[in-house]
Amino acid sequence: MNVSSRPVLLPGATLGVLGGGQLGRMFVHAAQRMGYFTAVLDPDAASPAGRVSHRHIHADYLDTKGLAELARVADAITTEFENVPAQALDQLAGHRSVAPGGQAVAIAQDRIREKAHFTRCGVPCAPHAVIETPEQLRAVPASLFPGILKTARLGYDGKGQATVHSAAELVSAWDGMNRVPCVLEQRLPLAFECSVVVARGADGHTVHLPPQRNLHRDGILAVTEVFDGVLSPERAAQATEAAHAIAQGLGYVGVLCVEFFVLEDGSLVVNEMAPRPHNSGHWSLDASDISQFELQVRTLAGLPLVAPRQHSPAIMLNLLGDIWWREGAQLPVEPDWAAVLALPGSHLHLYGKTDARRARKMGHLNVTGASVPAVRDTALRACALLGIAPF
Repeated sequence: MNVSSRPVLLPGATLGVLGGGQLGRMFVHAAQRMGYFTAVLDPDAASPAGRVSHRHIHADYLDTKGLAELARVADAITTEFENVPAQALDQLAGHRSVAPGGQAVAIAQDRIREKAHFTRCGVPCAPHAVIETPEQLRAVPASLFPGILKTARLGYDGKGQATVHSAAELVSAWDGMNRVPCVLEQRLPLAFECSVVVARGADGHTVHLPPQRNLHRDGILAVTEVFDGVLSPERAAQATEAAHAIAQGLGYVGVLCVEFFVLEDGSLVVNEMAPRPHNSGHWSLDASDISQFELQVRTLAGLPLVAPRQHSPAIMLNLLGDIWWREGAQLPVEPDWAAVLALPGSHLHLYGKTDARRARKMGHLNVTGASVPAVRDTALRACALLGIAPF
């Protein structure tokens, strides 16, 4: 549907989402709180979003009948994860407003196209080489070692990656990835990682959440910190400006997260983008007057975008299935949520997943408070209770 013809959808309309994971669940909750009906398409009958939505269409993302049903019942449709087939979004766009569009999602799904987009937008990324053929493999310059070989598609949470220190290791790693298209990135001396969540409407108006400082462990986000001074004013402004430029360059409509590396010399390079709300923005559910999921509802429904205001310092702890499997446990043991919730300023969000597996995202804990020291102290106490390594 043409952007200029997008209708404004008021509460009472039905908003659809492709994907039934935790991001879809939190989108559904935000939409329902604002008075919308919801419909979820997901092949899993027990999907977290499907279990709380008004309607759950059990179908594969490319199922013609399922997509037709979603287009019939929903007035506008979004997605909750970047690996949804872009052609499904394109098919739905022939009948309903879709945000983000299939083209933007397709770029985010392919690291080669993604890095080309960053370059077009004037946003620096790590030195890299595209590897799609043996000739390109042999032409990789020595300056890119040590590097990280990443599959161009379907990589997330550290999957589809390998560290290589030489041309010989590169050959072996590419063979191990079945010679699929890849990108080799030079390994840079990182000081820390950060991200910016932006929301852009069909009219081009763009707002953002405050820049977020992130800590990853084993390729999975572990901790996000958001408060004044977590980034220098210069780096925060640079990251925000870059995220806006990337969204603008895509003609993007929806919520977009852009992740960055801050190097030891203080410079900033873009890592990747996610065409959806992001794990690092979950703190906004409890420490901002408008969460990233309400922003997603607003962009999809064509409602006004108002700049979110953070009202207290926040730290988000990612809760993986590992905390159900403490050292030596033969069976999963439910964490002591009562002790965690006894901590001042703790806000527990569990995603309705019944099977706790290691490295699986089961929920998150937001900690808010009147001061940064108080929030950090509470977050560290929560880590001790849950068996999460301190930060």
